[in-house]
Amino acid sequence: MKIQRISEFQHKFSFLSSSETLELYYARFLESDLGKIYLAIPWESLVERFSIKENTLGSKMMFSPRGRLALMFLKHYACCSDRKLIEQLNSNIDYQLFCDIHLGFTRLTNFKIVSQIRCELATDFNIDLLEKDLYSHWKNHLASQSQITVDATCYESELRYPTDQKLLWESVHWLYKQLKTTCELLGIKMIRTKYLKWKKRYLGYSKMRRKTNKNRRPLTRALLHLLNKLIGFEKGLRNSHKIEFKISYYRRVAILKKIYRQQQSYFDTGISPKNRIVSIAKDYLRPIVRGKEVKSVEFGAKVNKLQIDGINFIEHLSFDAFNEGTRFKNTIFKAQSLTKIKAKIVGADAIYATNKNRNFVTKNKIKTDFKFKGKLPKNHKDQKKLKAIISKERSTKLEGSFGKEKEHYYLKKIKAKTKATEKLWIFFGIHTANALEIGRRIQSSQTLIAA
Repeated sequence: MKIQRISEFQHKFSFLSSSETLELYYARFLESDLGKIYLAIPWESLVERFSIKENTLGSKMMFSPRGRLALMFLKHYACCSDRKLIEQLNSNIDYQLFCDIHLGFTRLTNFKIVSQIRCELATDFNIDLLEKDLYSHWKNHLASQSQITVDATCYESELRYPTDQKLLWESVHWLYKQLKTTCELLGIKMIRTKYLKWKKRYLGYSKMRRKTNKNRRPLTRALLHLLNKLIGFEKGLRNSHKIEFKISYYRRVAILKKIYRQQQSYFDTGISPKNRIVSIAKDYLRPIVRGKEVKSVEFGAKVNKLQIDGINFIEHLSFDAFNEGTRFKNTIFKAQSLTKIKAKIVGADAIYATNKNRNFVTKNKIKTDFKFKGKLPKNHKDQKKLKAIISKERSTKLEGSFGKEKEHYYLKKIKAKTKATEKLWIFFGIHTANALEIGRRIQSSQTLIAA
């Protein structure tokens, strides 16, 4: 096919009506990967589950209920920031068709609309109910539904690597700025501190290539003392002047107080506190020890997932560390509640192979890739071959999907700002990858029927 320049054939558009042009664009759109995702998503049921409604009073919202959901899928397909997503939406007709919007000669400039929609959808959504809707729409394109694979992964949040000194300095810096502004508004004198001195010391410490314990302990002690002094002054200031702040301010001060108690206890005893806070902005994050060679500790949401014929579903999502081995029964029960078929073959990592889980699979006649324990059975050679096949299926398809989602569907670093929006971000990232796979299967089945 000969490619022409727009300047050579632009005048030809005048011979086509707007409806004919739209139909041609739409037909081309459905052939793309984005069109495959569009065909694979049950829009009406998802809109109903998210309880998205049009405004009955006032002006209509720019994006329809379907368009708001589509924008979330599109973000993970385009794998870009909110600002770049809106820039691409302005100039890409396929993106506009996907999001049920026609901009024409207008341009969107408010890129914050993406985060506003994300916050709206994250207020109240149920992962289990949404995945039931998705599965019921996809089940005709899933083979061997009695076979599942199970594993857990961590989707990291965008966060600087936390140290005690960074956390304490951020706490001191934030509270000092707030108190200084409050004192200026009230026209009173700010408490005397050595803030500027320890600011220079901290900056010098942060530039050190090798941070020894001799440098670390005096700085930590001084920052703890300074934070405690500022917390005491803030409490006295609020009580004496009866000042009212926003709810977010009180929450942040409560977090700083908890950080001080945890860090002081850790400094005195050397015992790491329970539910340790690693970020003042994301106090819900916890250190999750993964034991990997590259990253021994990760900070983000840990997700226990199950896979049915290459399609992933979320069994459990938590920002607290948990042992995925204890979720084995729940995973099988969720798979059976989705498929309405009894699980016969389950592939799982060695951490799932506890005595409790072994007894469960034996009782329910489920075949697994767990290593033999005790005396070998008579047909152990045949069983060994089956276990090797199940293990290979899990390690290639399921573990491979983790890397694919993180690298190609914007789940490598979650950039959402709240706990609810992080969960929503992960949900849409996983199911954008699923929708593309289902869309390709739909297209291939239609091609076979046509042939």
